[in-house]
Amino acid sequence: MKKQGFSQQERMLKRPDFLECFARGRKKNSANFIIFYQDRRIGHPRIGITVSKKVGNAVRRNRIKRLLREFFRLHKALFLPGVDYSVVVKKGCSLNSFSDVVRELAPLLLRMRKSGNFKKKVATC
Repeated sequence: MKKQGFSQQERMLKRPDFLECFARGRKKNSANFIIFYQDRRIGHPRIGITVSKKVGNAVRRNRIKRLLREFFRLHKALFLPGVDYSVVVKKGCSLNSFSDVVRELAPLLLRMRKSGNFKKKVATC
């Protein structure tokens, strides 16, 4: 049986990691999310989740984060190894259930896998 946990190594927790992903990574949009992704060349994918106060109150924000973590935990095969993913939830996010998250993120991640465009983008100052 595959390990389906969400370990500390699979999380982006530090601000510099997020900033690097935003600056040097690529991005894909959907109706409720912006996903920034960057190749790190380390064996496992990492995910970071950003939900601002504009999305809703603390209960709503935490619910969305729980749904995203559960999606990552159950659908690790969609995430490429060695890639950092930073998921930013857009203002006015209309997700209410896990099936809504799957319906929106699964096709987006499949498109990202097919594009194969994981070269590091050079930041310009």
